[in-house]
Amino acid sequence: MNEAKYIWMDGEMVPWNDAKVHVLTHTLHYGNGAIEGTKAYQTVDGRCAIFKLKEHTQRLLNSAKMTLMDVPFTLEELNEAQVKLLQENELSEGAYIRPLVYLGYGVMGLYHKDAPVNVSISAWKWGAYLGEEGLKKGVRVKISSFTRTPNTSGMGKAKAVANYLNSQMAKYEAVEAGYDEALLRDDQGYIAEASGACFFVVRDGVLISPPNDNTLESITQQTVIDLAEDMGIKVVRRRITREEIYIADEAFFTGTAAEVTPIREVDARIIGCGSRGPITEKLQSAYFDAVSGRNEKYIKHLTYIN
Repeated sequence: MNEAKYIWMDGEMVPWNDAKVHVLTHTLHYGNGAIEGTKAYQTVDGRCAIFKLKEHTQRLLNSAKMTLMDVPFTLEELNEAQVKLLQENELSEGAYIRPLVYLGYGVMGLYHKDAPVNVSISAWKWGAYLGEEGLKKGVRVKISSFTRTPNTSGMGKAKAVANYLNSQMAKYEAVEAGYDEALLRDDQGYIAEASGACFFVVRDGVLISPPNDNTLESITQQTVIDLAEDMGIKVVRRRITREEIYIADEAFFTGTAAEVTPIREVDARIIGCGSRGPITEKLQSAYFDAVSGRNEKYIKHLTYIN
């Protein structure tokens, strides 16, 4: 991966290769941690800005609260740390930011109340999650044999470390089968989300996305919905069946890392024209305009680092 100079750890800038934890770190054994994925972009005026920093940091704190971890830093302190980290690492052309709240060394066993709560923030240069070609031509998707972990079996609404074993297994299955990404169903058989992104289809000019009943509350998903409404595109939130996807006019993923990535094929069925569709392209362009400061309405969501 692309290494940077420093990683922020509990208030200190630590050299990248010295950012280490003990092998008996509680989260490493029992999986209770909370993560975020935030992204900074070079803006139209040549500066660098983090998109929706406050919303991402708030979701990190919400996830930690859900999983019973008392974060020893405020939202403002964590926001300041992310800005400073990008400045110290001279990531003026954009970066991916990964905050992590985790239970550290000192206690073993499942009862974690006395385990120390630690926080780290890393940032590095990271290109298109599903590839630059995927952004233009679309990706191939497999509906996974794995079910998205239901809310009755865990903290499904938290962006929790433990939840990503489910995603990891689904992703591995899809890639090993020759696809780019996995799409998971919920425990009722309806489409939930991808291994690390939200899902949309377009049918007869209407943009459809599953409700957040069995998915993470996605910041990028909401941004795309807002952009669609700005453009006069009708948006419907409802359950989607596997069969509906096969006959959709368009389909795409959204997420901080995935951004807006078209889907050209699902389970050997060609979606629409077999490449990026017209509504997907409009929303993709609108999204990149928003994160880069080209859309005045969304400048309020940018936190400039320089």
